[in-house]
Amino acid sequence: MEVMRNGSIMLTSITMKLVHFSFIFRTMAASEFGSIPSKVEEAANNSKKNEDKMISPITEDGSVDRRGNPAVKARTGRWKSAILLLVNYGLATLAFFGVGVNLVLFLTRVLKQENADAANNVSKWTGTVYIFSLIGAFLSDSYWGRYLTCAIFQLIYVVPSGCGDGELECKPPTTIGTAIFYLSIYLIAFGNGGYQPSIATFGSDQFDEMDPYERHSKIAFFSYFYLALNVGSLFSNTVLVYYEDSGKWVIGFWTSAGSAALALLLFLLGTPSYRHFKPSGNPLTRIAQVFFAAFRKWEVEVPGNEVMLYEVEGKESTIAGSRKICHSNEFRFLDKAATLTADDYCMQAKTKNPWKLCTVTQVEEVKCVLKMLPIWLCTIIYSVVFTQMASLFVEQGASMNTNIGTFHIPPASMSVFDILSVLFFIVIYRRVLIPVMSRLSQNPKGLTELQRMGVGLVIGMLAMVAAGVVEVERLKRVEVPDEPSSLSILCQIPQYAFIGASEVFMYVGQLEFFNGQAPDGIKSFGSSLCMASISLGNYVSIMIVNIVTAVTSRDKNPGWIPGNLNRGHLERFYFLLATLTVVDFIVYLVCARWYKCIKLETNDEEEEMIVKV
Repeated sequence: MEVMRNGSIMLTSITMKLVHFSFIFRTMAASEFGSIPSKVEEAANNSKKNEDKMISPITEDGSVDRRGNPAVKARTGRWKSAILLLVNYGLATLAFFGVGVNLVLFLTRVLKQENADAANNVSKWTGTVYIFSLIGAFLSDSYWGRYLTCAIFQLIYVVPSGCGDGELECKPPTTIGTAIFYLSIYLIAFGNGGYQPSIATFGSDQFDEMDPYERHSKIAFFSYFYLALNVGSLFSNTVLVYYEDSGKWVIGFWTSAGSAALALLLFLLGTPSYRHFKPSGNPLTRIAQVFFAAFRKWEVEVPGNEVMLYEVEGKESTIAGSRKICHSNEFRFLDKAATLTADDYCMQAKTKNPWKLCTVTQVEEVKCVLKMLPIWLCTIIYSVVFTQMASLFVEQGASMNTNIGTFHIPPASMSVFDILSVLFFIVIYRRVLIPVMSRLSQNPKGLTELQRMGVGLVIGMLAMVAAGVVEVERLKRVEVPDEPSSLSILCQIPQYAFIGASEVFMYVGQLEFFNGQAPDGIKSFGSSLCMASISLGNYVSIMIVNIVTAVTSRDKNPGWIPGNLNRGHLERFYFLLATLTVVDFIVYLVCARWYKCIKLETNDEEEEMIVKV
């Protein structure tokens, strides 16, 4: 009864926070959305009134309503739907972090695992969460569509887990109990991983980028999407982490389940007003067709004039729901797939075989993926840095003085300073840096996505340096070898704050970059690249930890990351990651300078309106 009573209090608190959460996003969205139309209206009053006639009352980016008809802007999408999805994502994030925030301590305290093993198991779990994002993105883009994918994976997410039955809290871990626990958390990994890339893209789908008013809101959405993630995790990293740190795992896990159920309910309530994009078929088949057709025509010479390459007439491409992409000069050998031969000329337009002849848009879709991959690979080391916050940062904090007077600070709750840093820097970036940098760089975005990601790498490196310095000072204040250091856990604030600041530049920049640069037919795949970067970052972290442990623990040495951190040299591991980040940053600069952005075919009037805004 006590657990049920506490759970009821928790769910009441969540409902109150939901109302407050919705108010926050309505206020911020109104401020964000309201400032742009005023500028456009002022410009329109000074120019010809017929510009307003150029803005269609229905969406022009290919989105449709739930009946498959072109979406009417006044009745679908925009901030009304986007705010509902942001609240949904915030509640789903609360549920996810309610399980994940203290997972490393659950493994060490309850399942009795060593520090290095627990850190690796958290990395494996987190990596699995985000590797499932590729599955969700594939199903979303190819067959199910964004809405159905979000609904199905949220349903998996809500399936009750057996890890909160209280057995693991007070008894030694049994084989059956441990198996149920791992089954439960990996079901969460599957549900959350498949849901995340689809909800990010589905939220941005609520804005028509061909509309000059909505185009700005579409860009701003990703900042608020990341804001929702951090607002949702704030409750998990404060209230829930306190209960779980004191051993009340049941309350934490059931509260997470209630939050996930409420998130699913809110998502379904918004069904009538959502905008949708029709799934465009299996992208793997289209990619294979381009490579196969290019290799078949290996000896064919690509024409110097791109007009000679094959493309269908009209506004729409052969890929369902996708706009045409302009030709680019990178990876010229793939243009062979769109080069017309004598046999191709003889075929009727309806009988052209895509395994022999591909359109320019289909070829450019493959080029876009290939061009994004080097940028994506350069973000993996940053994800290695980021994942330390959920593992080694927590273990480091547990070896410090966690008391302020009589109040005990749970080590995992220090991530609240990461969240506060994210919230602070999102506001600073959108309200201060964008206006200042837009005047200096003549770029309305302030900094390009690639520039922001580079800044994120630099700040991430500083986070590792700060963590290393704190560890040096912690070891100096160890008075008893088997007892925590006397250094206050509050000294970890700078490293968490640096991580938070770097997230705003790196992960928000990634979401905007990969979603914006991905062709229409693989938008969810673009969003999933950000999650996949975190996934591989966790796996690379496991590899680095294992290598460091194996190399440094030879000849009976405790190594850099032993069970008792007082006997190790965790600061050397942090400085190693800082060095790897510097090397990665240099490689990233080369890749960023080489990258050329995607360019969609638009008519002159559309381009004129976008430029004016």
